[in-house]
Amino acid sequence: MSPYAAFNFLVELHSVTTMRGLVVGGFSEVSGLQAETETEDYHEGGVNNFVHRLPKATKFPNLVLKRGITDSFELWVWHQRVIAGQIERHNGSVILLDNTYTEKWRWNFSDAYPVKWVGPDLKADGNAVAIETLELAHNGLWKT
Repeated sequence: MSPYAAFNFLVELHSVTTMRGLVVGGFSEVSGLQAETETEDYHEGGVNNFVHRLPKATKFPNLVLKRGITDSFELWVWHQRVIAGQIERHNGSVILLDNTYTEKWRWNFSDAYPVKWVGPDLKADGNAVAIETLELAHNGLWKT
């Protein structure tokens, strides 16, 4: 069985009112698909050959989305609303596709909102695509 390529993927945001997914553009990079459970060491009296490691809270780092700038500005408007104090949370998914563009893995995230937007590096002597970066805080990640 061959592993899936990391370049066939989609990002989907779910409307709060309709709960339907909207593909929000061709992203060139997604990072932050991660979950880390903290542990607490517990030393049990009379047990000297090991320490119990008990699970605590699970933390989810921010998702970082990168894409070429286009005429679509929904993500910019979403971030501007957060700046204005209008926190609008969305659920969403990062979808991994196989080489026939069939969905194979779906990582869902909940209650996401933008916490950082980074514009492109503009250089007069370059020919690179103008890339914007949006960082999303969220409350959980799971696979379906």
